[in-house]
Amino acid sequence: MQKAVLRFMVALLGFFLASGCAVEATKYGVIYDDYVPADEDAATDDQTDQSDQTDEEKDEKDISDIKDEEFDQDAAVSDEDTVVPDDDAAVDTGFFPAGAAWYQDISQAPKDSESDTVISNLESDGGWGNGDTFQMDFSIEVLYADSATPRRTFTPTDEFYSPDCDEAPVPVPDGGVLEGEEGYRCLSDGDCHLIVVERDEKKLYEMWRADIDGVTFNGGCMAVWDLTRLYGPDGRGDQCTSADAAGYPIAPLLFTADEVAAGSIDHAIRFILPNARIRNGVFVHPATHSTNATEGGAGTIPYGARLRLKSSFNVDGLPSEGAKVVARALQKYGMFLADGGQIALTGRSDRTTTAKWDGLLDPHDLSSLAVTDFEMIDGGERIPYTGDCVRIP
Repeated sequence: MQKAVLRFMVALLGFFLASGCAVEATKYGVIYDDYVPADEDAATDDQTDQSDQTDEEKDEKDISDIKDEEFDQDAAVSDEDTVVPDDDAAVDTGFFPAGAAWYQDISQAPKDSESDTVISNLESDGGWGNGDTFQMDFSIEVLYADSATPRRTFTPTDEFYSPDCDEAPVPVPDGGVLEGEEGYRCLSDGDCHLIVVERDEKKLYEMWRADIDGVTFNGGCMAVWDLTRLYGPDGRGDQCTSADAAGYPIAPLLFTADEVAAGSIDHAIRFILPNARIRNGVFVHPATHSTNATEGGAGTIPYGARLRLKSSFNVDGLPSEGAKVVARALQKYGMFLADGGQIALTGRSDRTTTAKWDGLLDPHDLSSLAVTDFEMIDGGERIPYTGDCVRIP
């Protein structure tokens, strides 16, 4: 009975939101009413931004080129998280509750006041990575586990940062693989992300630089995400990293071959840029972290930036139906700057999907998209990066 009442209340709330009522605050183009007051080139996608950081470097106050004029939108939104009952968690998205930032339509969201400057600087700095080619990477794997999946403890490496990262037993499915690898060995010296969705726990395990060799399991930074939780703008905690440099989760931002084949991607997408083009010393929510490897000055793009493909872009001119599906998602949901690297846009490996990338979408089908085809939506307050992580329980 209680669940039925809860579902009725959620449906009623959805009606009010759809009719434009009861909107408490707008932040980064997202309505927050829940708050109170593939190919080999992809091996260069790296969070080596963080591998260059010692514990001492993470504590440095390396702040530069911060604009004097800052935004005050944080004041309109509480940083408290909302916990969603289990039965309603991740029903529509496969990951987090539907109110998460990744799932919000930002097609009508206001541009950031720095958008024109950010895009101009990104263009003059060389545009996208990989020779200014907007290419797609299909190398990140997402594995699935349940309560019967064996748990394994790991030995933290020097790429595990405390208190940012979580040390806990990891569900490791038989026959799984790391990003860019053929098994659980990290042999390519790439990011070697290990990403596991535990369906019974409703948790997402994401580890950077995993390496499992027989009984030996070494791991870099791991973030364990509660899939029933609607995280606030400061995620797991401001100044805290995750398995990606920006501090947010990876899996919900990966588009899949099944989504493309079905004709709709209903979430924002992960993208990366070379460190030299990312603003140093600053991030914007929902990012909670930056790195000392970034080199961009004032007016460059910060971690957490959400770019939107302009509505004027001719989607019908793209070479495949799959490319059109991705482009429409970029117009409606945008893409979040998540990490440093070369291959701009990140899809998911088709190892566990029904549809396959071959014949559906080529990694170069969006290569006509230029930096100037995008705009940055309102990013809110520019937050100085200090590396002094304060975790949210």
